[in-house]
Amino acid sequence: MERGFFDVCERTFAFALSTIRLCNDIGYTTASGIVTKQLIRSATSVGANVEEAQSAISKADFIRKMFIALGEAREAHYWLRLLIATGLADSRSAASLLEECNQLKRILGAIVSSARGTRRMTHL
Repeated sequence: MERGFFDVCERTFAFALSTIRLCNDIGYTTASGIVTKQLIRSATSVGANVEEAQSAISKADFIRKMFIALGEAREAHYWLRLLIATGLADSRSAASLLEECNQLKRILGAIVSSARGTRRMTHL
């Protein structure tokens, strides 16, 4: 496995772990319960799909799994923005995760583009 791909695996794992820790620190309300559940689901799915891509049976399968990871990163980005906007989470911790999520979206988009042989991923 290439070093760069290993780094993506580690970063997505760390992103999921930090997200879980952030959500655990949020007091429970109906709203926070819904948002944190969705955030944890999407944030952990990013890394899970990157890990699955390691055992892809074809280039198309690899691209599909990495594209799913990108979609999950976009969803996690949405939920993080919502936590910040509503004041449910510590804004500094959530903002740090939001920045990491933005970087992961760019990285995953570049991986998908490169694997497809294109360079035209827009609106990341």
